[in-house]
Amino acid sequence: MQNFIISSDSTCDLYADYLREQDIRMVSLTYTVEKDGVLTENLDAFTEYGQYVEFYEQLRQGAFSRTSMLNFESHKRHFEQIVRGGGKEIMHFSLSSGLSPTAGVAAEAAKAVMEENPGCTIEVVDSLAATIGCGALVKAAVRLRDEGKDFAQTLAYVRGLPLHIQYAIIANDLYYLKRGGRVSAVAAAAGTLLKIKPVLSFTSEGKLTVVEKCKGMKKAFAYALAKMERFNPSEENRMIWIVHTDAKEQADELADMIEARWDFRPDVTIMGPVIGSHVGPGAVAVIWKTEQLRED
Repeated sequence: MQNFIISSDSTCDLYADYLREQDIRMVSLTYTVEKDGVLTENLDAFTEYGQYVEFYEQLRQGAFSRTSMLNFESHKRHFEQIVRGGGKEIMHFSLSSGLSPTAGVAAEAAKAVMEENPGCTIEVVDSLAATIGCGALVKAAVRLRDEGKDFAQTLAYVRGLPLHIQYAIIANDLYYLKRGGRVSAVAAAAGTLLKIKPVLSFTSEGKLTVVEKCKGMKKAFAYALAKMERFNPSEENRMIWIVHTDAKEQADELADMIEARWDFRPDVTIMGPVIGSHVGPGAVAVIWKTEQLRED
């Protein structure tokens, strides 16, 4: 029997069946796709793998996807629904405060709901990351909950975990990073011509930054593996996880390389549309837990 409720916004990029099986309460962000002058607003709540593939295919065909912050009212309704269902202790995971005000807005909504419902506790955990980095925190909370740890014990652990998760995020195309202001237009044009694959990571403040520019995906994979040598994956509760934006063949290739070196097969999943809108199709990223802290 669970002793607290685990909640997250949809940027955790966990599959619908896992959310359902683990009774994780998710609040979905929205994204708007513009294609041929037509705007379509969508909910980040895919239930089938094919929906992810279709989204990235739309981007490849020239569609433009915009995302927006999850506002105060949406968070408040989400928390109120959990409390009405009997939730007393709620642990909510949020997109990095270094990328969006979402975590702060979630905390404000949590405070408002607690004031209106004395006796309930809602704690917002800033993932200082996005996509599977946030998802890894959710999975850690699930593991501890299932081991019988209480709310306070689990909260203390997951709050200390974000900076022990390392990243190598390999974008396939500089175009999407240019649009998001991560690289200049000149660098994007030159990089695209030279087939440059930028490698990004999260800082200790949860901001996304370009840490390397590699010529080709193989050299980018070599960079990721070299970083794993410098920051060895923890053996206890080992976690290595790969996510891609409709680049499964390349993701599996990286998984093979990691398995050959570390004798551990990473999970491989596909990224959701909210973060995927900013990375673009063809990207591959790997995260892993270490004893060392994340470097800026």
